[in-house]
Amino acid sequence: MPAPDDTKTRIISAAMKAVRQYGLEGVRIQNVSELAGISPGAIYRYFDSKDQLLVECFTYIDMQAAAIFDHLKFDPRMLLTDPLQAVKGLWLPYFRFWVARPDETIFYHRFRDSAFFPKYDREREVNYFDSFVGMVRVFRRVFPSLAEMNQDLLWLHVLTSTVLYAKYVVEGILPDDAETEEAVFRLLATGLSGYLKP
Repeated sequence: MPAPDDTKTRIISAAMKAVRQYGLEGVRIQNVSELAGISPGAIYRYFDSKDQLLVECFTYIDMQAAAIFDHLKFDPRMLLTDPLQAVKGLWLPYFRFWVARPDETIFYHRFRDSAFFPKYDREREVNYFDSFVGMVRVFRRVFPSLAEMNQDLLWLHVLTSTVLYAKYVVEGILPDDAETEEAVFRLLATGLSGYLKP
């Protein structure tokens, strides 16, 4: 949660909560200001527009999600002995990150699904995903057959599907339990298993 004196972070958190309540298109600066406990004018001291606020919300949560991979223990040798367990060891913390953050998960899903996202995605800087990209490179070295698949499609499928299933959990459509985690992982891993051959 944001520190009480961190007004910008409080605004970002309030904006994500407001998007969850009112939708991406329906949210207003007034909604955000009420949830943040500050005046609408104070928001404009930090953000030039609602669009800029929404972009910064996305970047804020995207950077937090990427940071998960900075802290994971990743032993490439495990890819040779138990590749699916190695994948699960990377995937499960990512899935749990989203399940633990309902407002962020709903916001992230709605923003990525918006007409605004493709233009933003082409222009954004994503060097904060360097740890994840490094892990992907290791996978490609160990499993050359992964190169047969379009890499954007492969990782977009894994990451986007993970967020979508987490959204179903935070909305109460799917239960938040180990059985669901295992079922979601198996669904995702089925698509990967044919490629995980050294």
